[in-house]
Amino acid sequence: MSGRTLIAGIGNVFLGDDGFGVETLRALSGHPLPEGVEAVDFGVRGVHLAYQVLDGYDTLVLVDATARGGAPGTLYLIDAGERDAPVVRGGAAGAGGAALDGHDMSPDTVLALLDTLCAGTGSTPPRRTLVLGCQPACVEEGIGLSAPVAAAVPRAVRMLLDLVQEEEAPGVDAHRPNCRELRRTP
Repeated sequence: MSGRTLIAGIGNVFLGDDGFGVETLRALSGHPLPEGVEAVDFGVRGVHLAYQVLDGYDTLVLVDATARGGAPGTLYLIDAGERDAPVVRGGAAGAGGAALDGHDMSPDTVLALLDTLCAGTGSTPPRRTLVLGCQPACVEEGIGLSAPVAAAVPRAVRMLLDLVQEEEAPGVDAHRPNCRELRRTP
């Protein structure tokens, strides 16, 4: 992966498996990362994430619970493509004009805010945005990940480490449609 890369863990640790991104970044923090790669746990601070990205990154990797219909604990590596591609968290659709809530921002809401901020500041958004998502089992109130999602955390860390070591993620074709799955693990 070339250029500056930001790996951003997002999610709410008080909503069960929605804490997947936070827990994955916690586990990733025990590993050295290549120069130019930053890993930050943003939790529910989506607005902070959008402003951080204004610092100039070539690649943004969002790590979050992502409902896509698979078995709980299934990992997805998704090329988000254009900002309006349907990247969702917890099974909910994008912002669609909803009020901005700094403590409840899905990846698509953060990316939409980023577009607005870039347009207003003349900044350039990341060339590439990926989502490493995990199919949640439960996103209801409660602390701690379900067993299948907790078991996916080490696999997610391995995927992230492999991703930042590669020049390009395999299977990416810039001329194909948006929001495609690059990898899926059972």
